[in-house]
Amino acid sequence: MIGDLDRDSPREKCGVVGVYAPGREAARIAFFGLFALQHRGQEAAGIVSYDSLFTHVHKGEGLVGSVFNEDILSTLKGSVAIGHNRYSTTGGSTLRNAQPQVIETIDGPLAVAHNGNLVNAPQLRRELLEQGVGLQTSSDTELMVHVLTGASGSWLDRIRTLMRRVEGAYSLTILTRQAIYGVRDPRGFRPLVIGEINDGYILASETCAFSTTGASFVAELQPGEIARIDASGLNIEQGAPPPARAFCTFEHIYFSRPDTVHDGDLVHSVRQRLGRELAREAPVEADLVLSVPDSGTPHAVGFAQESDLPYTEGLIKNRYVGRTFIEPTQELRDAGVAMKFNPLTDNLVGRRIVMVDDSIVRGTTVGQLVRMLRDAGAAEVHVRVACPAITHPCYMGIDIDSPEHLVAARLSVPEICEEIGADSLAYLSLEGLMRALSSEDGYCNACFTGKYPFEPESFVQLQLGLKDRLASVWGE
Repeated sequence: MIGDLDRDSPREKCGVVGVYAPGREAARIAFFGLFALQHRGQEAAGIVSYDSLFTHVHKGEGLVGSVFNEDILSTLKGSVAIGHNRYSTTGGSTLRNAQPQVIETIDGPLAVAHNGNLVNAPQLRRELLEQGVGLQTSSDTELMVHVLTGASGSWLDRIRTLMRRVEGAYSLTILTRQAIYGVRDPRGFRPLVIGEINDGYILASETCAFSTTGASFVAELQPGEIARIDASGLNIEQGAPPPARAFCTFEHIYFSRPDTVHDGDLVHSVRQRLGRELAREAPVEADLVLSVPDSGTPHAVGFAQESDLPYTEGLIKNRYVGRTFIEPTQELRDAGVAMKFNPLTDNLVGRRIVMVDDSIVRGTTVGQLVRMLRDAGAAEVHVRVACPAITHPCYMGIDIDSPEHLVAARLSVPEICEEIGADSLAYLSLEGLMRALSSEDGYCNACFTGKYPFEPESFVQLQLGLKDRLASVWGE
């Protein structure tokens, strides 16, 4: 069983790659792409390759570096491949749900890797079961595989059919006999980018995968677009008409690697702007600024720059602690933060501290960190959060909990401040967030506002009921 030592941040929601590399072993390139995207999912990894005769598949639980080695990669033959890093959404975190999902059809192999979450997965599951389709997993990716195989026409036609039938967040890489495809949902919740590598191309969730694989940036797939890559090259066309764009702001706040570029904007720079906005909105008399590493660091640097306060390290992170296969006993949960962070006492004694974090979900970790800083000698601890308060669940592929587990949905800011033991607490406003993003629209902020791109009432209960039913069927 997998347990989380830290549940006080949103969880990453999968990374995907696709490689078309004539004359080269595509799986090796996919491996390096997945390695660069490891931050997006740590539960499982998988690669499917094709050598014009056979598909080759390897999937396993754990990090990319432990799932694959030289012996395994040498068996993944072929110049086309897709890959996936998993963090579970609708399906449980078992090997059964590891991706890519692959199936053999009359038209050759079909493999799909998915980043996102379908809000109409319960309806799709019911329709497929009523049609007599046997389902082997609790993952919504398998539903898309069966929608594709049940559609007619070319693979492009089938992908368009899929885009008409599914609702929600999805960035896909798809492998077929003659091509690989990249697909982005019409609202553009999740990113998908295209790079050029020698005489071929690579699809990836983030541009950070390009430096690792030696690719050069070509384009960011726009909402509703389909990229087809085959022997004739790269072709991009509109697969579904895009409604209002709803790119997830948490890609900028937390999910994406700092060296990734979205819409021409370096994520690290955006995070520094978030910190500067936060300093302007919620200044405080203090001696120094520190971050909750590593995701809070650029926000804290921006806060320090705007506040004209020194930035220093106050918490050292053990990067080898995070997810564990040890049963999460209460003793382990209590020790989790102490296992993950250690204070630098000499930097803290007698100081008034501003601790900057990217977000607060449950409030458990931040409270333990405040106590850790006080125990190390800090005179005052002021907490600043570089995004608005998270008050609503996410149904588009982020592991943000039900309202009863969201501290900002239960308590006011003064009450949260008292609960975590801070001298003061402030969140960045929604207006400040959008100023830092240099935009007034085009983003999904539902977890802050409760204003969903989809109407949630109709599918929340369905999803909760589905989760319970799947748990009893699959034992998850």
